[in-house]
Amino acid sequence: MKKVLIPTDFSKNADHAIDYALNLYKCDRTNFYFVHAYADEAYKIGGTKSRSDLENRKKSLQKQSDSALQQLLERIGNPLPNPKHRYEVISAFNSLIDAIDDIVEEQNIDLIIMGTKGASMNRKKPFGSNTVQVFKYVKCPVLAIPEEYEYHQPKYILFTTDYQLPFKRRELKLLNEIAGSFKSEIHCLYFTEFETISHRQMDNKLFLENSLSKAYLFFEHEKSRDVLEGISNYRENHKVDLLVMVKSRNSFLEDWLYRTTVDKMGLKTDIPFLVMQNIPR
Repeated sequence: MKKVLIPTDFSKNADHAIDYALNLYKCDRTNFYFVHAYADEAYKIGGTKSRSDLENRKKSLQKQSDSALQQLLERIGNPLPNPKHRYEVISAFNSLIDAIDDIVEEQNIDLIIMGTKGASMNRKKPFGSNTVQVFKYVKCPVLAIPEEYEYHQPKYILFTTDYQLPFKRRELKLLNEIAGSFKSEIHCLYFTEFETISHRQMDNKLFLENSLSKAYLFFEHEKSRDVLEGISNYRENHKVDLLVMVKSRNSFLEDWLYRTTVDKMGLKTDIPFLVMQNIPR
């Protein structure tokens, strides 16, 4: 049974990500964990007040969180809950990143699904700060859903890779199952100016091919030095429902995420974006 964690701040964007997740796994037996972390809110509002005031504020916020999570369950179960789905709600007095990290470890979560922005979104930034932090620090695949993306099945998946590092079987299994559910095409795209690849790259490519057996798999390369520009050019001529990248040490994606100008980069986020971590779990 798949285990999916969905953080929520009860914003429209968070609800949108939840609806995407429920549709994505509509036909699959899935455990959904909905978490709301409220420690930052308690400390922000509490300021320099006394310990007793902070404790009272914590109790009030937990009560509000519990109530909102129950309303969420009522919404997704109306008129009837999906019999293939199980739901658990968690109010966490913790920072969002620590709460997510703890649940991923305790419940052995397969996938985190979240909106690209939250209640205090800045429309000039492609990702909210929470989403970027989860990409960077949580050891679990993360699927980010744009705030205005209308759900439709991920039939066309763009997977950018340079085949330099071995892939993790569990994460490829996750992608393979999504592709199998929707009979999807996965286009593995390598941006390079060279016509040939090394023996190591060939081995990793073969492992990728064997691991994505349920997909209609295509291997392509584009002559481009700039990955962002290459993705943009590719999308001008091809339909893409889901963009997939792997974050590993010294990879393009890691470099992109850790730059101070991350929110000024040109990666369009008008389609769902799956970040795989390529780490053992």
